[in-house]
Amino acid sequence: MAGTSETLPPAAGAISVSDADARALIKRGLRNRWYPILPSRLVGDVPRGIRRLGEKLVVWRDHAGEVHVQADRCPHRGAPLSLAVNSGDRLRCQYHGVEVGPDGIVLAVPGQPGCRLEGMKAVKTYPAQEVKGAVFVWFGDALHETPAVYTPPVQLQEGDYDAFLCYAEWEGSWTYGYDNNMDPMHGVFLHAKSHSMAAGATTASFSLRDTECGFVFEKEGQRDVNFDWSEFCDTGALHVRLEIPYPASGGPGGNFGIIFHGTPIDTETTAYFFWRFRKVQGWQRDAWRFLYKNRLEARHWHVLEQDRAIMERLEPDADQHEILYNHDAGVVRLRRRMMNEAHAQLAALAAAGLAE
Repeated sequence: MAGTSETLPPAAGAISVSDADARALIKRGLRNRWYPILPSRLVGDVPRGIRRLGEKLVVWRDHAGEVHVQADRCPHRGAPLSLAVNSGDRLRCQYHGVEVGPDGIVLAVPGQPGCRLEGMKAVKTYPAQEVKGAVFVWFGDALHETPAVYTPPVQLQEGDYDAFLCYAEWEGSWTYGYDNNMDPMHGVFLHAKSHSMAAGATTASFSLRDTECGFVFEKEGQRDVNFDWSEFCDTGALHVRLEIPYPASGGPGGNFGIIFHGTPIDTETTAYFFWRFRKVQGWQRDAWRFLYKNRLEARHWHVLEQDRAIMERLEPDADQHEILYNHDAGVVRLRRRMMNEAHAQLAALAAAGLAE
């Protein structure tokens, strides 16, 4: 199986976009989606500077605890706002005291009160919300600055499920994380020496089926044995859902589920978010939380380290030098979707005269 960059034929009159430009956009991060950027626990009233999708951001909380995400650049002389003083309802740049509100409007210029900078919306502000212990941010392009509505998967909402967030920053393209999670076959090989993936056949036939928000890639005739299926979802944010069977010693709640997100820091580094969930209520929720923190979390980190050891050693262009076969159909479908979306985004910008 070949052709990791297949795209739909352009519509009549559509602006042509090269595969090279589409790949470059994907490497930087597809736009017009919500991405998790940091665990909520890492965001406080002290401004924090980070980079996501190649953009320098400052993340902070106001006196009411609301999270704000803005460009990490004072509009006066470009000093990092991540070094600013949080005055409760604004950031005060340490360089010259310029005060910027959470909406990006300059509220005061102490060095020259009344200058034209005051009252100007001069700092880019990113729509942000918190979901199950993480800060999500809307990264839109010039045609989509207003965020789309995002409803988190039911497993990350309050209700029948409980979930823990695992956060890691690894070297390598964010796309490799999605490839890895849409590849159930690697579980029986890479993770064979783990507490939950020692069973299952080393050969399998796979099938693909579409869903309302994406598709499922699954082993035929094998369920609840190993890492047997993955579901890719695009619901305003890109994520992968999968389940891994638990041994009886894993406690109540049925299979162990994962909701996975990967956010590019830049083209060479990725912030990964893994929510580990189970469907538990009442005393079973308490038992699950106790077992997870005291016994299971370390084992899950061991499994992730096996993935990291592979993905951090993949060359940046590894996906251009592959010989794929049938087990990779889920990866091919995912890449095709991303290429189609990248082509569509770039063509729309070009048609509007907003091409980068």
